[in-house]
Amino acid sequence: MTLIIVLLLIFGYLLIATGHLTGVNKAAIAMFIGTVGWVVYIGWGTDFVMKLHAEEYLAWLGDSTHSSDNVKSFIYDNIFLKYVGKAASIVMFLVATMSIVEILNNNGCFDFINEWIRTRNSKRLLWTLTLATFLISANLDNLTTATLMLVIMRGIVNSRQQRMLIGSAIVLAANAGGSFTVIGDPIGLILWEDGAVTPTTFSAYLALPALTAWVVTTALVNRQLPERLDIEWGGAPYRGNDTRLNRWQRLLMLVVGIGGMWFIPTFHTITHLSPFLGALCVLSVLWVVNEAFNRKLMQADQMAQRRIPRALQYGAIQQILFTMGIMLAMGVLTESGVLGDIADWIIHFLNGNVWAIGLCSGVLSSVVDTFTVAMTNVSFFPVASGHFDINGPYWLIIAFSTAIGGTLLPVGSTSGVALMNTERMHFVWYLRHLTPKVLLGFAAGMLVLYLETIFM
Repeated sequence: MTLIIVLLLIFGYLLIATGHLTGVNKAAIAMFIGTVGWVVYIGWGTDFVMKLHAEEYLAWLGDSTHSSDNVKSFIYDNIFLKYVGKAASIVMFLVATMSIVEILNNNGCFDFINEWIRTRNSKRLLWTLTLATFLISANLDNLTTATLMLVIMRGIVNSRQQRMLIGSAIVLAANAGGSFTVIGDPIGLILWEDGAVTPTTFSAYLALPALTAWVVTTALVNRQLPERLDIEWGGAPYRGNDTRLNRWQRLLMLVVGIGGMWFIPTFHTITHLSPFLGALCVLSVLWVVNEAFNRKLMQADQMAQRRIPRALQYGAIQQILFTMGIMLAMGVLTESGVLGDIADWIIHFLNGNVWAIGLCSGVLSSVVDTFTVAMTNVSFFPVASGHFDINGPYWLIIAFSTAIGGTLLPVGSTSGVALMNTERMHFVWYLRHLTPKVLLGFAAGMLVLYLETIFM
């Protein structure tokens, strides 16, 4: 049964890696392997429980008689729900941050970006768009930020060739920006919740490598763009007449949304409650402010006409389901005992070299998926001494290498796949024009991180 679970996961990973060829949505695959894996596990639950949880099970059993039903009840109460709770906390955090971005966008809080980039100069437009992406994704969520900025870019740049270059730079900026904060990327959040990193140290180490990777890659992309871009400026974005906020109201909502997200690490430190509770609190406050500012329009017929980008809606739901499926799959693989054996083999084969593990993970994440590879690596090792201590180099390397490595190919991240689909971008074109640039940025960022771990 352990072999069946392993083969199921391998098959799922292959389908995720080839999703752009088969057309099968990776969220569906992740949910399938996560659910079926637990069905197989509980079907032969006695063997798994007696292998890893014998003492706990016998203590839980007490004077009751051992039976198949008791084993299933023990698995549900003491094993399964633990992983469901962990996955649900990440999913609820994503729901909260994506909703915050949606409320801010619906109220025109990001319209200032359109004002900043009113230029035909390629250098100014590229750097302004990617800088905004880098900063927003570090404070909110990298997937929704990338989707939002791609929608803005697509609405003003006419040339498909130019959109592919600028869009690729936006995806890289979103992944780089999200990688250096614990609230900008699901992996950073998972590491934080597991006690592997602390927010301040995590950001202190990864900010400069992430900035380096973004700057190096963007500078190389800029060299391929003409001096003047083919741009068409339209009027203000139409929002179904569902908001009439002035500048100070939009600024206040932006401060509430982003400022509230900044407060979440402090909230967690004070209360020791899950960060998703802080994110939901921020969402609730922003929601109240939204209704207070738009109270005259709440019953208007125009409220039903909101122009929320469909890519944001569907992309968010898919990312949530995908995250839940992968985390459940990692849970069943952990409980089968396989991950521990693989971790021992990795340590022996690579002689404990965490940098080699990081480089391999970065390359693999470009083929499979950023979150899948990162979650697998995080699940291999518990927080322990040495390289795997709190704020140890292993956690920093994995967070950075998988985030940036996932952009080596367009299929490594959800936003990259979205860019491929919307712009009909060919895999080979990206491999020729973007992969070498991203690789140089990735190498430069890894070098900076290596120097930091030595001298800091």
